[in-house]
Amino acid sequence: MERDAQQPAAADHVDLDAEETAEWIESIDGLVAARGTERATALLSEMRERVGDPGLPDAGSITTDYVNTIPASADADYPGDEAAERRYRAWIRWNAAVMVHRAQRPEIGVGGHIATYAGAATIYETGFNHFFRGKDHPSGGDQVFFQGHASPGMYARSFVEGRLTEAHMDGFRQERSRAGHGLPSYPHPRLLPDYWEYPTVSMGLGPMNAIYQAQSNRYLAARGIKDTSEQQVWAFLGDGEMDEPESRGMLQLAANDGLDNLNFVINCNLQRLDGPVRGNGKIVQELEGFFRGAGWNVIKVLWGREWDDLLAVDHDRALVDLMNATPDGDFQTYKAESGAFVRDHFFGRDPRTAKLVADYSDEQVWNLRRGGHDYRKLYSAFKAASEHRGQPTVLLVKTVKGYKLGPSFEGRMASHQMKKLTSKDLMDFRDLLRIPITDAALEQDVYAPPYFRPEPGSPELEYMLERRRALGGPVPERRSKYTQIPVPDESAYALARKGSGKQQAATTMAFARILRELLRDTGMGHRVVPIIPDEARTFGMDAYFPTAKIYNPQGHTYMSVDRELLLAYKESTSGQILHVGINEAGAVAAFTAAGSAYATHGEPLIPVYVFYSMFGFQRTGDSFWAAGDQMARGFVIGATAGRTTLQGEGLQHGDGHSPLLAATNPAVISYDAAYGYELAHIVRDGFARMYGGEHPDPNVMYYLTVYNEPIVQPAEPADVDAAGILRGMHRVAKADAGVHPAQILASGVAVPWAIEAQRLLAADWGVAADVWSVTSWTELRRDAMLADEAVLSGEAAREPYVTQRLREGSGGPVIAVSDYMRQVQDQIAQYSPGRFLSLGTDGFGFSDTRAAARRYFRVDVESIVVRTLEGLELDSVLPGGTARDAAERYRLADVTAGTTGSAGGDA
Repeated sequence: MERDAQQPAAADHVDLDAEETAEWIESIDGLVAARGTERATALLSEMRERVGDPGLPDAGSITTDYVNTIPASADADYPGDEAAERRYRAWIRWNAAVMVHRAQRPEIGVGGHIATYAGAATIYETGFNHFFRGKDHPSGGDQVFFQGHASPGMYARSFVEGRLTEAHMDGFRQERSRAGHGLPSYPHPRLLPDYWEYPTVSMGLGPMNAIYQAQSNRYLAARGIKDTSEQQVWAFLGDGEMDEPESRGMLQLAANDGLDNLNFVINCNLQRLDGPVRGNGKIVQELEGFFRGAGWNVIKVLWGREWDDLLAVDHDRALVDLMNATPDGDFQTYKAESGAFVRDHFFGRDPRTAKLVADYSDEQVWNLRRGGHDYRKLYSAFKAASEHRGQPTVLLVKTVKGYKLGPSFEGRMASHQMKKLTSKDLMDFRDLLRIPITDAALEQDVYAPPYFRPEPGSPELEYMLERRRALGGPVPERRSKYTQIPVPDESAYALARKGSGKQQAATTMAFARILRELLRDTGMGHRVVPIIPDEARTFGMDAYFPTAKIYNPQGHTYMSVDRELLLAYKESTSGQILHVGINEAGAVAAFTAAGSAYATHGEPLIPVYVFYSMFGFQRTGDSFWAAGDQMARGFVIGATAGRTTLQGEGLQHGDGHSPLLAATNPAVISYDAAYGYELAHIVRDGFARMYGGEHPDPNVMYYLTVYNEPIVQPAEPADVDAAGILRGMHRVAKADAGVHPAQILASGVAVPWAIEAQRLLAADWGVAADVWSVTSWTELRRDAMLADEAVLSGEAAREPYVTQRLREGSGGPVIAVSDYMRQVQDQIAQYSPGRFLSLGTDGFGFSDTRAAARRYFRVDVESIVVRTLEGLELDSVLPGGTARDAAERYRLADVTAGTTGSAGGDA
């Protein structure tokens, strides 16, 4: 039996009285035998109630009654000053609503959301006052994922704290026109880099990223890089957001890893953006079953303290049964009506429940709050969650969307889209919150009601600031100062620069060898985080298993079937590899957490996410966009790249477009290298840019496409144009024969085709064609676009780099080819000094040999030759019909005549 040396076997449960336990089991067995399982189950249910925990699920059930998980008798003592907290919570509510309202003045009209924070204010304030630890806390601070639409509340609190000014508040959603004071609409770290840490408003990504953030915290500790043992991750989510597959799809990982440092707080206001989340059902019960089934600890906070007395005298469970049976659509309607309506339509449905509130006034009925508006209930739940061990915890907190905003907002279907208040709404809201602002101040300009912040020294304000000081400083806050690390030694790139000699090696293997050397680097190798979604053997990275090992918090406690093999699969509590399984979405979340550790923890990790090319930007583009927003740094490797290179795999595996998708992300630096030595320079540059400490914009991700087609890797030329490799193109084969000039631009696996086409053009047609390896079509275009914009920006005009280089070449038409669709190459078409023609793999892929596929798409050697002749013909250098004759000569219409490429390479 193999067992991780650092991971002891799980201790068995210790039964303090085994004899007594055996007697009870014998009695239950006898009851089942005599009366059946139904009677036994009923009796066990009675026993649960008898010991004071009626909320426990019945045998075989994964949901509990529609009541608070923590009974009133078990509520924790509240440690805060309730009056002070209630006072400044009112100030924050006011300022949040006023900020959005002022942003809707006619000359601005930039929008915003009021209702989400209004309903969640008490939840957030419970965290701010007692749980969210800032970065100066001895623990190192917590990570808090704020619900995107609640951002006005965070700004409003920061305004009261003095972190933001009135000018900032009036700059909401006006980031350029109010430069220096603009606030982004939602949590966007890239747009407010000293404030926000985690982008969350693309719903579904917050839950996923929070889970992997919690895992990353544990990983940092396991690797001995930082003690994160006391840190907590809090993710604030919406019940409607939980319909996103990403919101639920990663729950099992959190349970499997026992991430008791993770807490989901789901604001169950029962509303989506347009209507009920589950009008005919109960979203809280659905989520409870889902989370409990996934192995999470579930705490429901449904009812405020006002319900405690009613539940205490509900001896026949009439009220509990009514709560269990009432659908969400009805609950939503109740909070949009009145106390009399609730009395008639809720309590009045059963004479027993009607009797419970017979002595209550309509106002008392109306003031029976939901649990999410009771800080005592919330404190008990937060405390229980932060102290729970062995499982992640989810708090299901019931609220009213638009709470305290008045009857026009509370619980209304359209509350999410409502962005401003009427004069009467403002006055009613002010009176409800007891804000000391006069009618005259409100009537002066309905679009500019004043903010409120007390004078310095106010007892409530001092209490508020003291609570944050005690918890380690402000939240949210992002810091970018981190431990400086050495960039890898030059020896890490020596093998890639040397070439493969007489052997063949795909660029995937060339990169794998670079990564192997990086892992061995004594200065920073322990910070490299390989992230692989169950394709390590395909990518030749199973060689890392025995040495780097796979991270697993439970270690390796089973007997591996391949334990005797050299490349045995090995897991460890301190493993370096994150092997996420068949889970690209989770892999990007892991990449994001690792790639932003420099800011979150002040300790850099260097993620290297290697994936099946087709399943990268196409499947998880939104996650990469969020990673860019979070300013994650690292390497993203699209392996098995190209539409024709992965022979035999077919339509959904042939990647002919990822570089184009990657080009849409400004944080992605995209390269399509042909040779190992090019990869060496690119990786070296990536480390220098992201972690060298000198580049003005280090917050990028390097995306490298690599192929599985084996070729002879050339050694790095003595006069290698390293600057050209990094800027996007360098000449790899200068024409030395022929009289008619042309230039061939190729990238990745197409470069060898271009060089062979150069030979044919010279031998058969007298054409002298230079061949350029375009390492990045996207970087060439970005440089050209900056040149375009120079005059518009008042700068001196300059020529784009790609244009300069092509002018240095042999001249003639420019033919551009890659294993991707033509739009990838066409990014630079307008910047060519000569006629520009492209070849590409447009259309769906299919299963066949490389040679047949390349002939079909017309990107093979002979197609490049014919396209070049066509360009010369269009330039009147060659007579008409030359290209057509060449096409017939090379049998371009016959897919069986193609010979470009080789077999081999793992699929």
